[in-house]
Amino acid sequence: MLSKNLLSAALATTLMAGAITAQAAPEISGNVALTSDYRFRGISQSDESPAIQGGFDIAWDTGIYVGTWGSSVDFDSNRDYDGSLELDYYVGWASDLNDNVGVDVGYMYYSYPGDNGADGDYQEVYLKVNLWGGTVAAVYSDDYYAETGKFYYVSGDYSFGLGETFSLDLHAGYGDVEKDGGFFSSDTDSYFDYSAGISASWLAVDWSVAYIGTDLDKEDVFGTDWAEDTVVFTISKSM
Repeated sequence: MLSKNLLSAALATTLMAGAITAQAAPEISGNVALTSDYRFRGISQSDESPAIQGGFDIAWDTGIYVGTWGSSVDFDSNRDYDGSLELDYYVGWASDLNDNVGVDVGYMYYSYPGDNGADGDYQEVYLKVNLWGGTVAAVYSDDYYAETGKFYYVSGDYSFGLGETFSLDLHAGYGDVEKDGGFFSSDTDSYFDYSAGISASWLAVDWSVAYIGTDLDKEDVFGTDWAEDTVVFTISKSM
């Protein structure tokens, strides 16, 4: 299993590398959002209720970046995974190979500091390839949420403009767990998720509405509607 101490080492190494190699001051950016349902890979993380989210990034002109992001969560759980906060930390490197192709490789650590004695924390490594306006990504976790074994996830995203104001955003993903059930409540070991949305900037903020769904049933997600098709509204601001 990858050492969870890798995060602090990676962050420290990246900060040192950025300080040494960057010729200009790093770029610092932030973001905040309010969404009607926090959906992650198609599955609700907020018990189908609104969530508030936000984070910030530090990026150097070498392509190295570090950041953190958080969201309110609600798993409506009596199994000790009952915290109300998710905090993520990541470090990576991104670069354009040419005018049409770019790469982004990194490490992310997901933490749930409010869980009552349970270990929902997990880590992932990821690779994203940007191709002609679209993105193909692959993710691997050696021990996924709540210590449920290996997890693989591949996805594709594409956005294109609708006139000068709107954008059509498309997504499809496939997840596979190591053993029957994994983080599900049934013996399901794989699933698809998908979304189609429209986004726009107006009044200095970003607005989006998306139709999000999966091929999972209630029995796969503890008898809930967390994986049912739904419409999600989000308002966000980047700074």
